[in-house]
Amino acid sequence: MFKVGDCAYYPAQGVGVVESIETREFSGQKHNFYILRIIDNDMTIMVPVHNASQVGLRTLISKEKVATIYDVLGEKQQAAQAMASWSRRQREYNEKIKTGNPLEVAEVLRELYLIREDKELSYGEKKVLDLARRLLVKELALAEGVGEEAVTRRLETLVLN
Repeated sequence: MFKVGDCAYYPAQGVGVVESIETREFSGQKHNFYILRIIDNDMTIMVPVHNASQVGLRTLISKEKVATIYDVLGEKQQAAQAMASWSRRQREYNEKIKTGNPLEVAEVLRELYLIREDKELSYGEKKVLDLARRLLVKELALAEGVGEEAVTRRLETLVLN
């Protein structure tokens, strides 16, 4: 599926580069692993090759799908989640982020921006907002071949106007 040098998205961690594919032995059985270095924080993750799709490892979004992400961010309906308790919203937001689906991450980001228009976000809300923004900006920048600053400006223009 992936080869050395490919970029891949690992849910809740973000974009990484496949640094190597190695064989390791565990409990007497040999398994192949993608050695993935996460770009944002240099964390190294070992992902079993045979289990990569089950854990959510995927290719970056295509340029064609980028427009869909921006469409989701630009939707202006009031977040229905805003009325739910923060603990319930946090659980739902974290579930969406863990899927690795960029559309769901965009929904989380949009909802938190909408909530932020009505009230100041709590510390926990700010952390989830920052995580969703970081994950989405990095992937969109790589998919579009533009700088992260340009993506951040476009994203904030869409959700704040």
